Amino acid sequence: MSNMRRSRPEPQTDYEAGGRPLNGWKVLAMLVGFFVFVSSVNGVMIYYAIKTFSGEVVAHPYERGLAYNRDIAQARAQAARDWKVDVELTRNADMTEILVTARDANGAEITGVEMNAAFAAPADLSRDVRLRLEETAPGRFAGRAALPAGQRDLELSANLGGAQVFRSRNRVEVK
Repeated sequence: MSNMRRSRPEPQTDYEAGGRPLNGWKVLAMLVGFFVFVSSVNGVMIYYAIKTFSGEVVAHPYERGLAYNRDIAQARAQAARDWKVDVELTRNADMTEILVTARDANGAEITGVEMNAAFAAPADLSRDVRLRLEETAPGRFAGRAALPAGQRDLELSANLGGAQVFRSRNRVEVK
């Protein structure tokens, strides 16, 4: 038998003598730093989310909620009138023309009402475009507005003697 010694292989490590060991205080500082960083980023994101969109789709939601029963009564009265209202949108360059044709239940043209249109951006009240439509012929109302392409909620309303007698809301694509 030979007198051979077996040599052990050197362990593979990146430890350097004299380095600073990882202790509890360092781990605590890293953990607290991580949560401070995440909380700061969340705070910035919340700030910009609230600043750019308030979440309100109606200008005065509390007052609209109080008027809910009145809105139901107006909708029933509008359904009883059975008006037929057609809308045609035509885009010319950067202008959009709206043509509204309104007839009553008997097919007669509706005249003498103040017809208004609002193109509401679905998520941004500041991009809404409102216009008063002019009566160009009996039962025909027209208007023009500069609208960018995209989806809008078209809100039509007709007032007679200061009271709203017609209201509709439909999603339209402005091309």
